[in-house]
Amino acid sequence: MKKYEPDSIRNVGIFSHGGEGKTSIVEAMLFLSGENTRLGKVDDGTSLMDYEPEEIERKITISSSLACFEWNKHKFNFIDTPGDDNFVADAYSSMRVVDGAVIVVGAVSGVQVQTEKVWGYANEFSIPRAIFINKLDRERSDFERTLDDIKKSFPDKSILAIQIPIGKEENFTGVVDLLNMKAYIFKKDGSGAFDTGDIPGDLKGEAESYREKLIETSVEMDDEVMERYLNGDEIKEEEIARCLKEGIKSGKIVPVLCGSGTKNIGIPMLLNAIITFFPHPTYKPVVEGVDPKTGEVIKREATVNAPFSAYVFKTITDPFAGKLTLFRVYSGELHPDTTVLNTVKETKERIGQIFYLVGKKQKPAASATVGDIAVVAKLKDVATGDTLCDEKAPIRYSGVKITPPIISFSLQPKSKGDEDKLNNSLARLMEEDLTVKYSRDEQTKEFILSGMGQVHIEVIVEKLKRKFGVDVELKEPKVPYKETIKGTAKVQGKYKRQSGGRGQYGDTWLELQPLPRGAGFEFVDKIVGGVIPRQYIPAVEKGIVEAMAQGILAGYPVTDFRVILYDGSYHEVDSSEMAFKIAASMGFKKGLEQAQPTLLEPIMKMEVIVPDEYMGDIMGDLNSRRGKILGVESKGHNQVVKAAVPMAEVLKYAPDLKSMTGGRGTFTMEFSHYEEVPPHLAQKIIEQAKKEREAEK
Repeated sequence: MKKYEPDSIRNVGIFSHGGEGKTSIVEAMLFLSGENTRLGKVDDGTSLMDYEPEEIERKITISSSLACFEWNKHKFNFIDTPGDDNFVADAYSSMRVVDGAVIVVGAVSGVQVQTEKVWGYANEFSIPRAIFINKLDRERSDFERTLDDIKKSFPDKSILAIQIPIGKEENFTGVVDLLNMKAYIFKKDGSGAFDTGDIPGDLKGEAESYREKLIETSVEMDDEVMERYLNGDEIKEEEIARCLKEGIKSGKIVPVLCGSGTKNIGIPMLLNAIITFFPHPTYKPVVEGVDPKTGEVIKREATVNAPFSAYVFKTITDPFAGKLTLFRVYSGELHPDTTVLNTVKETKERIGQIFYLVGKKQKPAASATVGDIAVVAKLKDVATGDTLCDEKAPIRYSGVKITPPIISFSLQPKSKGDEDKLNNSLARLMEEDLTVKYSRDEQTKEFILSGMGQVHIEVIVEKLKRKFGVDVELKEPKVPYKETIKGTAKVQGKYKRQSGGRGQYGDTWLELQPLPRGAGFEFVDKIVGGVIPRQYIPAVEKGIVEAMAQGILAGYPVTDFRVILYDGSYHEVDSSEMAFKIAASMGFKKGLEQAQPTLLEPIMKMEVIVPDEYMGDIMGDLNSRRGKILGVESKGHNQVVKAAVPMAEVLKYAPDLKSMTGGRGTFTMEFSHYEEVPPHLAQKIIEQAKKEREAEK
């Protein structure tokens, strides 16, 4: 692929709710540009963009993929993003590096949950955008109804049709361009070929009405043009286009185009509109970062002559090809065999071959210039969110906030070999997907895998097996209960053993006291007069620490208590550290029984975001889960419900919330504190724990 100047490059992301045809639109573009010799289809597994086996099987985009291609003397870097809520965080990361967003809305289903979410992402990053109404060839598709739905859903922008469809449902054959008032009638063979002609007679009145609205809104972007328009002067097509482009770039106008990705109708017009109306990658003359040492803001010119700098927005791991690093160049130019600085890790990297991607197909590149998106392989210590730059001009760009996981499962390796490979394999996958979290619960001894939904977790498990040969089972994680005391107790812990020769003797007097929640364990030495020699006192504390790992109610760790060692005795010959450790352990267990032991459960702090109409149902459901509502606040058309809920009640909250809200609700959850379990539930937990311990014997 030849080198393109920045003003001939377009970095565009395509976003939508899942299943609205994003990938089919990109496949049509690749076919039109000659990158593919046939029209790739998601349903029959021939898509260039959805190439992972998990994507082919499920017929959904799981991970953002890059398509670099040439069209009409321009280079396109098109990022096809996931729309499924399990994977939409990847779309958010992609929004960080694009200069324009095509948001796809289905002509049958209209605006849906993830459509609203990606619209919010575009607002957050101030990305110019266009809407493409897709699937106009489908039964029950309706352009006007969908356009009205878009306007109602997104009142913050001027939603402006610049095309209308010719024909409906199976008779949909093309589009009318409202700027040049021409009709484009497409061949029915999926080739994307079309004939240009006059607008059909039955559409002329409708087209003129839409065009009038287009002109009225566009001329508002230029005071001089608007004044002439109000005076009745004729406004030329190129003037309307210039005003429209300014409105799109400033974010005031969102143009609406239409077509069918699977039938390859309207796609050439979409490509041309992106060239005409979307900004080139250096339309902002400077980019801002920070000095990695001082944290002070640095402004860097977005030119080829400035020092090189780039932001890494995606990592792809492959056990055979190695790690691929996808980056956008914000200044300067990168050539092979160059050494660059990673200002996040403070390490240097040697750049090898640079290339572009079309799905998984690699195309060699001689360099990567300012504004371009490119790929390098096998960098040692580079991760998503890192900044690469010229060693002599360090800069660091801000990353994106990672959405915290919402669901967790326990991983059980099927064999010892699987367990040995698990850590390294998951670490590789976590380089690729920052929303995956993995840990080992020291209390329950489980491997815990957390992600954005059950499908997300299942896909990770499938990738573990396919890419790294690691086989695991998924199970619901155990709740990490704890035990504590509510009362005080004074007890003697004495260990005396005589079996010929030297014996064992340790004698301790302990007082157990409850502490506030979260205080942990406190040991107080009040021995005076040498009744227990100083060298044995650490052994007393150690005996208690070992014993507190397993409480007397259900075998859970004991917390939030103080032990005071206030008396005891020893034997000149028979006393030892081991004897005092055992004595303290015996005394502690006896003291637990007398100090009103009770069970504690983890409480999670939750924020549930739902449309207004679901708030009552959500609050009722949280109450039924023993939750405490902490507050409610409005956020646009949504309500944010804040609550504290026992972990045991929300282990499977993600699918439940999806069911209650039709997928329109989201939530975040983090550990807050421990609270006492109600007695009737505590008894059930204790009985279950006893059964499990007996089964293990």
